[in-house]
Amino acid sequence: MRPQCRARCEHRAETGWAVEAYISIAAEVEAEFTEKKSRFIGRIKPVISEAEAKTFIESRRAVHREANHHVYAFIIGAKNEIQRSNDDGEPAGTAGRPVLEALKQAGLVNVALVVTRYFGGTLLGTGGLARAYGRAATLAIAQARPVRCVIAQLVALHFSYDLLGRVEGLLETHGGQIRNKSYAEAVCYLSAIPVERLEALQQKLTKASNGTLRFQDLQEQLYIYEEYTNAGFARKC
Repeated sequence: MRPQCRARCEHRAETGWAVEAYISIAAEVEAEFTEKKSRFIGRIKPVISEAEAKTFIESRRAVHREANHHVYAFIIGAKNEIQRSNDDGEPAGTAGRPVLEALKQAGLVNVALVVTRYFGGTLLGTGGLARAYGRAATLAIAQARPVRCVIAQLVALHFSYDLLGRVEGLLETHGGQIRNKSYAEAVCYLSAIPVERLEALQQKLTKASNGTLRFQDLQEQLYIYEEYTNAGFARKC
């Protein structure tokens, strides 16, 4: 049975565009502030397609129907294949571009960010607008939990019951994630293992089991998330 993905940054690694790892976020968050009576609300969400990004943008319009602007930017694809931004009626280059630049500076991929503005009656000028939209985007990004999305190989591990502790310990230390467990005459763990650590893990499992563990490659790759350390601190989903 195919396992369910455990986070939005988990999805298939398509041949031809997949990269070993990229940084995204764990969940949708928002932040806001007021500048000269204008209210700016930045909301960021993990997405894996342009269609999903557009759905998110429309949902923000629906939530804040009375707002004057819904400026957005998104970056889709592990290689930054799709990058879009929109000023939504603000002077050209003063809104969407600063939001997109905030995403780039944070090194985030597969995310969409919408900054909603309720106009307060005071003009901010082009420079003031760019700073305000950039600040709203940066504040939203700062609220998000970054995750490192890595390519993993889906494998089935077949082994005897006496190896349970050793197998689970080695999977944990090598970043493997157990997706499904079955118990019969022997144990079978359906696991997603980071490709960059796959060979080392296989060697250690073989040694720990004296060659009795059977390692079945299911010929499927996907992105999974793991702990990401940034600016001296660790965050985990």
